[in-house]
Amino acid sequence: MLAVQTHEITKHFGEVRALDGVSLQFEQGIVYGLLGPNGAGKTTLIRILATLSRPTSGTARVAGIDVVDDPMAVRNRIGLGGQFAAVDDYQTGRENVEMVGRLYNLSANESRKRADEVLERIRLTDAADRPVKTYSGGMKRRLDLAASMIGRPEILFLDEPTTGVDPGSRLDLWDLIEDLVEAGTTLLLTTQYLDEADRLADRIGVIDHGKLIAEGTSTELKNRLGGDVVEIHALDGDIDSSAAVLTPIAGEEPVIQGQSLTIPALRGVDTLTQVVRGLDEAGIRPEDIALRKPTLDDVFLALTGRVAEGEDAEARPTGPRGRRGGR
Repeated sequence: MLAVQTHEITKHFGEVRALDGVSLQFEQGIVYGLLGPNGAGKTTLIRILATLSRPTSGTARVAGIDVVDDPMAVRNRIGLGGQFAAVDDYQTGRENVEMVGRLYNLSANESRKRADEVLERIRLTDAADRPVKTYSGGMKRRLDLAASMIGRPEILFLDEPTTGVDPGSRLDLWDLIEDLVEAGTTLLLTTQYLDEADRLADRIGVIDHGKLIAEGTSTELKNRLGGDVVEIHALDGDIDSSAAVLTPIAGEEPVIQGQSLTIPALRGVDTLTQVVRGLDEAGIRPEDIALRKPTLDDVFLALTGRVAEGEDAEARPTGPRGRRGGR
């Protein structure tokens, strides 16, 4: 059975088309990663699948159930973790999780039992009886994940679960997510962190301006860029002159991201050699130069024309960026 299936889903807010004909599907037992810039429609799609919002048109099924026709049956099979930890700072961690269990109509005894299970699973047992206001940001996100797990969902929707947490807590959450999948939970994960999607997602969909513009495994998406790339890291003041050297070699303007300039290496090592010679003849000495495989950063940039908001690098527009990936 398919975990999620949508067909031509649209969602309009007045004149704004938050979703514009999104069709996707994926099977149970995997992590499906949904990538896209802010405002692309990721959260809107999650809200429709979680029965919190009705589509303007189109159909959506979760675990084979239509989200409009039978929303209660869908809710019995899903869990949801939003962009921000939905926890009560004045309750203890255990009380927060037990409260969600009661909202699932579990008995008090069953809520306590399951709360103990999930708190142990996410390694919060030692802090379970402390007020949540004493928790770090990463601990609150883990607690929110625990609350979404107490109903033992078949399918878990996580909307940017690691946004705003420190790197160590991100790694902890990644481990927890991988444990959940090994235990049989299906996940739909939205994220702005490309390394997160690369590590966790079995399949990835890229959404922009409400449309699904690309879909595949991480490797398949990287292969769309057509092979290796040459990347140079220019010194301050050399970006424009370096771009002038790279443009005729590549036949298109390089993608510039901070001090980094990237072009497709259509001739592999020969392109790298041509770049080195061109820079040398122009009297430009870069900090670094390399021939490498494309990354999800390159894919995202080619498809959307933007750097993912979760990335640290600063984008510098250079003209039409999306043409290598194609929309």
